[in-house]
Amino acid sequence: MKKISFLILILLISSNLTFAGDVSRKGTNGAEQLLVPVGAKSIATGGAFLGDVKGVEAIYYNPAGLDLAGRSEAMFSYMNYLADIKVSYFALSANLGDYGTFGLSLKSFNLGDIPITTFEQPDGTGATYSPTLITGGLTYSKQITDRVSAGATVKVIYEAITNVSATGAALDFGVQYQFPNNMRLGVAVTNIGTNMRYSGPDMQQKMEIPGNPPGFGFGVFEPSTEEFQIPSYFELSTSYKYDFNQQNYLMFAGKFTNNNFFEDVLSFGLEYGFLNTFFLRGGYNYLVGSKPEDNLYGLTLGAGVSYSFEGSVFFDFDYAYRAVRDFPTGAQHIFTVKLGL
Repeated sequence: MKKISFLILILLISSNLTFAGDVSRKGTNGAEQLLVPVGAKSIATGGAFLGDVKGVEAIYYNPAGLDLAGRSEAMFSYMNYLADIKVSYFALSANLGDYGTFGLSLKSFNLGDIPITTFEQPDGTGATYSPTLITGGLTYSKQITDRVSAGATVKVIYEAITNVSATGAALDFGVQYQFPNNMRLGVAVTNIGTNMRYSGPDMQQKMEIPGNPPGFGFGVFEPSTEEFQIPSYFELSTSYKYDFNQQNYLMFAGKFTNNNFFEDVLSFGLEYGFLNTFFLRGGYNYLVGSKPEDNLYGLTLGAGVSYSFEGSVFFDFDYAYRAVRDFPTGAQHIFTVKLGL
């Protein structure tokens, strides 16, 4: 208990130092790609199971859970995001036994081809460009005792539009604690990192240097862009698992998210499992202090299947449905495949 109390105290102090913002700061941050969730299993439950998420899917939500899978895993997740944006996520972990578990993750966005327009050709030049949004991470997780696990992720954030780019670094860290009575606690602080700034050759301008005689030539300068912060947040989650019998169980979870640029969020999730093979899931996200119609996302649903081949190779397939307001598609569909050894 002393260890878990100390770790949670560190997280709480870090959150107080980091989250000085409020709703009035909405729209002033960058690196929105960091807020796009991954993994059908967790999305289906509203991301509420911070204390129960395990394996490579835990890298995004709470890196403390990576080591709890007790095996090496590989995961691929695909989502058709808003405005026909495609989001792909790949993660790989290596379990080293008593030395803990290391993980690598990569999230990328495909925004498609966007026509290039200019003042002279507002309808397009015939050429196109595609922005690049990539986040890569290195994670380490260790189960400290039979009840406590901790983990951290170091991330590199990269964004580029043609020859203009911005790069940043961030840290995630979290703790999971298991109580004796099937209750679990999860705490995570996410995206504690550097500010980002766009720069590059495409921002350079050529102009005559004032005061120089005619024909002296042009000067080239690059304007200094303003730095922007990345969206950090603190999360606290509790969950409970009720076993009907050896074949059936039901898990409930609630999560509070404190954002530094947005409204706080309450998330609720549940999962029903049969024979630890077939799963049904549901969740809901609520913006604290706002009207229901102001919430872009709300209900989430999902299902999954987990199968073991001769007890050595594990295969998981999960699907999630995420309701979206004010967009023509009306929903997002997420598919995740995971293998374990």
